[in-house]
Amino acid sequence: MSHTIVLIQPGRPESRAYSDFESVNEAMEGICMIFEEHLKKNNPNVASITYDISQLFDFIDSLKDLSCLVYQSSTNTYAPYSKDWIKEKVYILLRRQSA
Repeated sequence: MSHTIVLIQPGRPESRAYSDFESVNEAMEGICMIFEEHLKKNNPNVASITYDISQLFDFIDSLKDLSCLVYQSSTNTYAPYSKDWIKEKVYILLRRQSA
């Protein structure tokens, strides 16, 4: 369990936001939920929305900025991670959930 902070900037600087989670997996689930809310907002009349991982990755790539800070207990600091690392962790999470 490594405390994780997700930093997100969808567009302009005033759109910056952050969320914190108790673990990396919870943070990745949170990123998926952000994408799902984005889909719901853009498709308000669709009862059931489905998507594939390439659409999720396209959304991540479209964000002006997305990064994670993960707590490292050995150094008592937070290590930064990029979009590519996030996509890898999301892929692992979704693969486990589908198994």
